Amino acid sequence: MSKKQAPISTLQDYLPPGTYDAVLHYLQAHKVHLTVARERKSILGDYRHRIGTQTHRISVNGNLNKYSFLITLLHELAHLLTFEKWGNKVASHGKEWKATFGQLLAQFIEHDIFPQDIKTVLMQSLHNPAASSCADEVLLRTLKAYDEKNGASLFVESLPEGALFKTHDGRVFKKGEKMRKRFRCVEIATKRLYLFSPVYEVSAITST
Repeated sequence: MSKKQAPISTLQDYLPPGTYDAVLHYLQAHKVHLTVARERKSILGDYRHRIGTQTHRISVNGNLNKYSFLITLLHELAHLLTFEKWGNKVASHGKEWKATFGQLLAQFIEHDIFPQDIKTVLMQSLHNPAASSCADEVLLRTLKAYDEKNGASLFVESLPEGALFKTHDGRVFKKGEKMRKRFRCVEIATKRLYLFSPVYEVSAITST
């Protein structure tokens, strides 16, 4: 299975110091079933609202650093709180969700939970947070600085034009020119063109 239940007693291992009690309050008050997932490349977290007598379900990738884990968990809690108030009557990442997420972030920011660089970026996005931290390139770069370094991954933007790189699924690409916000890259095997975010993580290679 790709998920495992996160025992409440060990949840604090995933969170920054000083946040466990506040997070636990939300989980217990809203009867949330929290699971910690293995790494998922397409999403960092997920929320499923309660149906009938079922509980709300939230999953967060367990490979995230503690600040990324907290922000992702708050992102999903914002979905829960938005659903509790408006049901399915509002957009998934509409103004209601953005306001709720911003309020949650503000509660933790004011208690000096985050390092100054993360705090500065979050303060700039409180009134209009992105649909995911992956979509906020400045925030993603800042959060990545707190990952455990394994020396294997790097961002597409750090590669020189013409360099070869490999994605997590093993496909090989050649980096091309930047088209507005994304890089135009060619898959070696198929010659098809793809657009990559500057902060998409890849592995550099020297040959195919």
